[in-house]
Amino acid sequence: MTDDPQTLVSTDWLEQHLKDPDLRMFDASWYLPGSGRDPKSEYERGHIPGARFFDIDEISDQRSEMPHMAPPVEKFISRMRAMGVGDGHQVVVYDGAGLFSAARVWWLFRLMGKTDIAVLDGGYPKWIAEGRPTEDMAPILRDRHITVTRQNHLVRDVTQVAAAAKLGDHEIIDARAPARFKGEAPEPRAGLRSGHIPGSKNVHFQSLLTEAGTMRPVEELRQIFEAAGVDLAKPAITTCGSGVTAAVLSLALERMGHRQHALYDGSWSEWGMYHGLKVETG
Repeated sequence: MTDDPQTLVSTDWLEQHLKDPDLRMFDASWYLPGSGRDPKSEYERGHIPGARFFDIDEISDQRSEMPHMAPPVEKFISRMRAMGVGDGHQVVVYDGAGLFSAARVWWLFRLMGKTDIAVLDGGYPKWIAEGRPTEDMAPILRDRHITVTRQNHLVRDVTQVAAAAKLGDHEIIDARAPARFKGEAPEPRAGLRSGHIPGSKNVHFQSLLTEAGTMRPVEELRQIFEAAGVDLAKPAITTCGSGVTAAVLSLALERMGHRQHALYDGSWSEWGMYHGLKVETG
């Protein structure tokens, strides 16, 4: 794997840079409802030295009915400043599942115009398995100025996705498990219809990962997308249950050099709720 501080870095890379004065780290662990895991208390029990806890549900737009939608710019700025993360920092984000929710925070930083952010390949499980250092103390935080320029081209709303589905001018790629995509398994959130956005393709985010929870090599990623019928010459919109694992697809596309991708923030939590929107099954 090639380390790239704007997409993905290895545990070796991170350990070598752990003492860099401009490195900032986030534990962005988040789990599906009903998983029985509490990311905040897991962080308090142990994390990579210097890591802050990034609360995906709290650092979001709390005015929205949808779960953890991207926060307003002002809220993002105030939370980052309070955590001492700002201009000139290299950020590395990881999670307790391997490679799951960390990609969401990577996408969120890019949405806010910050590109010096990478996901830790294999996450905390790989770090621990390799016997690397951990601590249970929260770091000392110092306010740091942060400049944000929201990149609206990286996000899509329901109207834009409905138009793309109708026109067929984008590839809409769904990261959910095949049974949920086909409408054969119930949604983890109550009250949602089952199925997928008409014309969308299914690339289950886990298919992009190895047994060890690391991202597959670029050539393999490309083959997986193509095998799912994705035309990589078209701009892409990634989607999933609530905009978390869609970001794993966005990260993979970025690794592959596919630069025209946006994330549907409402994802199935929104599409599955509105009966005026068409749903396909099978």
